[in-house]
Amino acid sequence: MAEEVPVLNPEEWKPRTKIGQMVKEGKITSMKELFEKNYPIVEPEIVDILLPKLKYEVLDIKIVQKQTDAGEISKYKVLIVMGNMDGYVSYGTGKAKQLRVAIQKAVRNAKLNIIPVRRGCGSWECTCGESHSLPFKVYGKAGSVEVFLLPAPKGTGLVVGPALKTLLTYAGIRDAWSRTRGSTFTTENFIKAGYDALYNTYKFVTPTDWGRKK
Repeated sequence: MAEEVPVLNPEEWKPRTKIGQMVKEGKITSMKELFEKNYPIVEPEIVDILLPKLKYEVLDIKIVQKQTDAGEISKYKVLIVMGNMDGYVSYGTGKAKQLRVAIQKAVRNAKLNIIPVRRGCGSWECTCGESHSLPFKVYGKAGSVEVFLLPAPKGTGLVVGPALKTLLTYAGIRDAWSRTRGSTFTTENFIKAGYDALYNTYKFVTPTDWGRKK
């Protein structure tokens, strides 16, 4: 179930980096500008200010154990997907003894992993020109899991696995086909492979980019 990402009060934020200071002073006003200038996101507060309407969903919760001299220590490990359902998506993981703290760590981690997703209408069966699918076929890999995402005509829906469907929904993609290989029952690797594929939507320069000013 989708939940709103908690946002801090900008007045309470004390930036620790030059980029954070630029965001707080209003010199950088959008995530698009941040990525165009190739600035890294090193403070989660940057995302709080530039993308205030993010939502997240917990996909996986499991208990992990670590052997120490004092015995076994058990912690919760949480995997979440985050996005604004309009071209920005992320995933995050967090571990802690308390579930609430683990989710908070996962949310913070997801903010640092946020990426833009290029959308389009790349299916030869559809010529609507709307940004409802992918502009071309993309590939992602994590561990043994390989994911191929293909453009689909409008109205097809997301013909993908349940975990990947959540990721694409939060990215704002409404129609897509997929092909997968490997151990897709491993939710974390499945999400990472899908995330890698979406990251690769900006790997290629399309004809629409040729006329952009340098």
